[in-house]
Amino acid sequence: MTQLNLTQPSPVSWGTRYITASRYTLIEQAHNRMAIILLVVFVPIWYFIIGDITPPDPVAFKLWSSGDFLQVNGHNLVVLSSGLNALTMVIGFILFTSTRRSTSFDRRLILSGYPQPVLILAKLTSVVLVAGLVSLYATIILYLFWQPTHPLIIWLGFFSEGLIYGGLGLLLGVLLKGELEGFFLVMMISLMDTLLQNPVGNPAANKEFLKFFPSYSSMQLTVSGEFNDTILWQYLMFSLVWFAGFALLGLVIFYWKTRSPIHIGPEKSSNSTGNQKTQG
Repeated sequence: MTQLNLTQPSPVSWGTRYITASRYTLIEQAHNRMAIILLVVFVPIWYFIIGDITPPDPVAFKLWSSGDFLQVNGHNLVVLSSGLNALTMVIGFILFTSTRRSTSFDRRLILSGYPQPVLILAKLTSVVLVAGLVSLYATIILYLFWQPTHPLIIWLGFFSEGLIYGGLGLLLGVLLKGELEGFFLVMMISLMDTLLQNPVGNPAANKEFLKFFPSYSSMQLTVSGEFNDTILWQYLMFSLVWFAGFALLGLVIFYWKTRSPIHIGPEKSSNSTGNQKTQG
């Protein structure tokens, strides 16, 4: 006599759901053809154009940690800042489009019982991975136009900047409905932010008000590490604060937009029905 197995199938663990959500989030980002084109084509072209028009004359760059002015090669400084500018636009656009396109699907997942914290953690993971990979690519391409002596510090500065604009892209993705305005905002914020930090193109680059710009900390970290052989770890922390602020605000809005509606329980529903009959 055959014995039937009446045991319930084991529930899917949070770890499995997290891996699945992260995988599909990264697949969604990889399908962004416009972002891939920007990454592969725009980054080296931007390096070439900005670097080619800038002479290697010495430029004074102020390190705010000590108040000293470094005399740095203008060409190298411009190539460095153009790398920051390029990756901010690419990373911001990638995270903006993927977040905007997946929000409605994420809401359906949550309404079907998928835990919100798992999706939130998957989105944070995608920001970190995209920022790390794009920063690595931008650092490698940089070697075609300039050979820095501290590539790991360059990558760290790029990565910290990528985290900031990944968080910004996530925030804009849950706020804006149109792709055009999101791309425009990412581009304009990136241009104003990163190019103003460069004293070659901006005479006011050493002004104190630029401390309140997102790219300030990444620029200080990268320049001090490459041209002064000093890693200013406090600026890495400042970058993480910017990232946390953008990401936290974006994830709070995401949580609110994808929250499950409150379901009325059977007892409450029957009681309300009975009350309506009594009143009738």
